[in-house]
Amino acid sequence: MSSPSADRLDCPFPKLHLSQLYRDERFFMSLAYNQAIDAWRADEVPIGAVIECGGEVIGAAHNQVEHSDDPTAHAEILAITQAARAIGDWRLEGATLYVTKEPCPMCSGATIMSRLKRVIFAVPDPKMGCLGGATDLAALPRVNHRPIRESGVLETECRELLQAYFRLKRAAAAEAEPLDPPPTAAAG
Repeated sequence: MSSPSADRLDCPFPKLHLSQLYRDERFFMSLAYNQAIDAWRADEVPIGAVIECGGEVIGAAHNQVEHSDDPTAHAEILAITQAARAIGDWRLEGATLYVTKEPCPMCSGATIMSRLKRVIFAVPDPKMGCLGGATDLAALPRVNHRPIRESGVLETECRELLQAYFRLKRAAAAEAEPLDPPPTAAAG
């Protein structure tokens, strides 16, 4: 286990604890939100994902890009891999992915390739989201699978988490920058 980073930010957000009696979209998204909290605490971009099938969680992960030095270690990819192992099949046809932010191009492609039935994301991403934000990969004419796509579940909570993380990261980076550049030696 690595030692805490000097620039790690404490997460001011508490985890959500919803009743397990109502395993609805809000319940599963709250589990993804809690994964995002774990990401923040690990000094990762706070995005979490949960995959549910038949009312049970078969995959759950958060971003691990920084910790693993792996650009593909996004929450969605890690959760898809767990879910496929859990059911023993790469086809996740009856499963739903809950993720705190709209998937990027790589993750959107993975949702299509894994045959997920539904993808529910909290926060749309107009810059990099590829299930309706910046573009919609599932709408390409020759795509052979189109997951049902929905957004907005716990959007406020997930948006506030992401915005606070990046706001605090930018503030910490600004504090770390020297105000004046170091003096240079005069040419002789």
